[in-house]
Amino acid sequence: MPRLKKRQDFIRLSKFGRKVGMRHFVLQVAPRPSGDAVNSEPRIGLTASRRVGGAVQRNRARRRLCSLAEQVINLNARPDQDYVLIARSEILSASFGQLKLELERALDKLNLRRRASDNR
Repeated sequence: MPRLKKRQDFIRLSKFGRKVGMRHFVLQVAPRPSGDAVNSEPRIGLTASRRVGGAVQRNRARRRLCSLAEQVINLNARPDQDYVLIARSEILSASFGQLKLELERALDKLNLRRRASDNR
């Protein structure tokens, strides 16, 4: 799964992307820049600020977001989009099933889930 690692990509999504805030995380989405080659997978960025907690809690939150992205975004998202998941402190106490449902709901709100006809 390709990852967003450069700060400028996170800033671009923050400024120009669409976002939906959920209870456990925030999802930001923006089209991939025209100069970038379209890959077969969406690119994903993960972040957890100090508001989530100390280093141990932030790392745990990022690991949960990574697993969530692999299971939900990788299967349901469009390959021409960039996604950023921002953890909130509530992510540490939520069940994984609850997080999956919430991410699917967020993708539906943004109308970004691939439909059955889009699956090639």
